[in-house]
Amino acid sequence: MRHFSFLDEEQLSRLFHRRPALLGPGTDPALLAVALGATLYSPGTRPNLADDVVKLGARGCVSQVLCLEDSVPDRDLAAAEDNVLHALEQLCARNGGSGAGRAGLPMLFIRTRSPEQMLQLARRGGPALRAISGFSIPKFENETGLAERYFDALAEVRRLAGAGHRLWVMPILESPAIIHRETRTRALAHVFDGIKQHREDVLAVRIGATDFSSAFGLRRSRDLTIYDVQVVASVIADIVNILGRPGDGLGGTGPVWEHFLNTERLLRPQLRATPFEAADEAALRQKLLRSNLDGLIREIELDHANGLLGKTVIHPSHVPVVHALSVVSHEEFLGAQDILDPANGGAKASPYSNKMNEIKPHRAWAERTLLKAEAFGVAAPGINFVDLLEASMQ
Repeated sequence: MRHFSFLDEEQLSRLFHRRPALLGPGTDPALLAVALGATLYSPGTRPNLADDVVKLGARGCVSQVLCLEDSVPDRDLAAAEDNVLHALEQLCARNGGSGAGRAGLPMLFIRTRSPEQMLQLARRGGPALRAISGFSIPKFENETGLAERYFDALAEVRRLAGAGHRLWVMPILESPAIIHRETRTRALAHVFDGIKQHREDVLAVRIGATDFSSAFGLRRSRDLTIYDVQVVASVIADIVNILGRPGDGLGGTGPVWEHFLNTERLLRPQLRATPFEAADEAALRQKLLRSNLDGLIREIELDHANGLLGKTVIHPSHVPVVHALSVVSHEEFLGAQDILDPANGGAKASPYSNKMNEIKPHRAWAERTLLKAEAFGVAAPGINFVDLLEASMQ
């Protein structure tokens, strides 16, 4: 799979200075974690799941989660499990049989409720589990032994899925011990220790902002980002502080954006008109505003500013926005290359001569930028987010 593979050759040549890399199960996990992009969650009860996975993958969705946790009522859980397993069997069959695994599919994860459910699904699904890339683990913590139970379950699931099939977990940080100030530092330190012991099993860490907000009876409107909800923003800051330090190799992803239909506005739109100066681009701006996507754009920018790449999303319209904003600009790319050039040192003007590059302090940023460039590509000179989004939404 490859980001923006749905674009034709003319579009790729016009839009990209360097195209996104080809990704697969054998790709460096650090690159795969960055390349998750917009991870689309679908309830396990949704009909025609296999068709949705294929269709959305063809439209550019590189990672998807089939959810068996909060999005599924308890009374429907058994039916949802049957539905997910049937979808996995169909996906394997489309690939020429269960042995073909996930070839050509997006990275597909199952969000389970417990380690026991992981094992139950694996025992029932057997070779059909070769259609998935792993599991999304809710309310992850390492103080009651839950984390170790999940990692033990993963080892058994790998055995049941068959030799040579790579599976990961994506812990979701959303437990009360992480939310509450008096227990947060200890809980996050324990989470970090648990992940470090099983680092090869963890692809990325996800942030459960909905549960964080729920703990205080809060829900942000479409006019606000999660960073405007200070009690939640402080949790995110501490997660990045403890788990997101350069060198630890843990990829953190942005929290869910949950708005997707037009609603009444209280505050001004958050999308300037200047980048949409052409007539057809003005129409794109109005479409983004009507679909509540201007707030998403602002939140993604704040995710990136706070060290989070990728985002949990709940609607297909969110996917191209996340990915267009993830492409590295030509200016950023040249700046990162310049910083990492062994011949350079000290401080100097950036290649675009509009900022100062300090070689040592900016090194971690440059390394991160080049990894993102490999995952999402580098925009051609003069190409911006609007051009990429316009091509992606056609």
